[in-house]
Amino acid sequence: MASANNSGSTTAGSIAVREAGAPGELAGPGTGRMVSQPADARQVAVASYDVADFPVPTGREEDWRFTPLGRLRGLHDGTFGDTGELSVEVEAPSGVVVETVGRDDARVGKAGAPVDRVAAQAYSAFEKATVVTFPRELAPGEPVVVRTRGTGTTGFGHLTVVVEAFAEAVLVLDHAGKASYADNVEYLVADGARLTVISVQDWDAGSVHLAHHVARLGRDAAFKSVAVTLGGDVVRLYPRVVYDAPGGDAALYGVYFADSGQHLEHRLFVDHDVPRCRSLVTYKGALQGADARTVWIGDVLIRAAAEGTDTYELNRNLLLTEGARADSVPNLEIETGEIAGAGHASATGRFDDEQLFYLQSRGIPADEARRLVVRGFFAEVIAQIGLPELQERLMERIEAELGASV
Repeated sequence: MASANNSGSTTAGSIAVREAGAPGELAGPGTGRMVSQPADARQVAVASYDVADFPVPTGREEDWRFTPLGRLRGLHDGTFGDTGELSVEVEAPSGVVVETVGRDDARVGKAGAPVDRVAAQAYSAFEKATVVTFPRELAPGEPVVVRTRGTGTTGFGHLTVVVEAFAEAVLVLDHAGKASYADNVEYLVADGARLTVISVQDWDAGSVHLAHHVARLGRDAAFKSVAVTLGGDVVRLYPRVVYDAPGGDAALYGVYFADSGQHLEHRLFVDHDVPRCRSLVTYKGALQGADARTVWIGDVLIRAAAEGTDTYELNRNLLLTEGARADSVPNLEIETGEIAGAGHASATGRFDDEQLFYLQSRGIPADEARRLVVRGFFAEVIAQIGLPELQERLMERIEAELGASV
């Protein structure tokens, strides 16, 4: 089902209940060999570490139909030309182990194979990977900060985060500078462990960033991510969650703000394939200016074995000016009737006139009233970060964006 619910916005969504599907394919790390892998809600036929296993996208594929392929600087078809290295610095508290390893390290690629050509290209092209390990039962109390800075070049990266049993970790991924960059980030969250990730995409104008994040959760593991996307010409984030055992809990939050000409795309896939796991997805976006474009795709699959699943996904978009377009597609596929709960919601619209009238009737000027409404719109998600200094920095950045339009 699909409906146009506002000028410059499209909401399309589906709920499907069906029998378990036929298996697809998966390649083993570094082998190119294909092995059995269940099909998922996005009808992925191939998951492989070998870029040659993926055809070049044309824009007609479901996974690529919203993406401006001509603006990807060749990251999707291999025509990216010469490459260089981006600056990557890791700031870690005592007890956390930070390593630089080669692609032959057994931990690299352990979360799962890439599911599209760009992710496979990034996996094939990176030279060194960064591995961050939180040892068993460690709770450092301070975040690990990974700063990636563009130097005007094209580059590929790989980050593996290992959170051992019963450890508690906070990780900040901070992206800035100018670059054309594709990377894979994997999170291995062991039994009883807890990981919070804040990923900030604040690239300079003209940058392209295509990233795949995969979280693999053990028994009773908890994973929370907050994605904040503000800068760059084209940014396409692809978070995925898979569960290895019952009791896993994933909460995925996101904030994005698109200006004139920007394309910000977030595609999520949560794969419930074991019993009694939970997922919550909440993404909010704002758009302003001619040709500002955002895309949010939320795919949740509850497989036949995943009895007792509890899941909900929400996407809301706020259009600040004419000429902006937001596409929102929540999809929910259910293969079992024994679930605790499942649902989704999506809405795109302009300012709430009643809220503005209420504030203005109490003496607040119109421009300030509009700013208060937008700040309130984002505050719920920003508060999930839990790091006051970073929250303040991001709210100031959003305030600067608002200053251009309200």
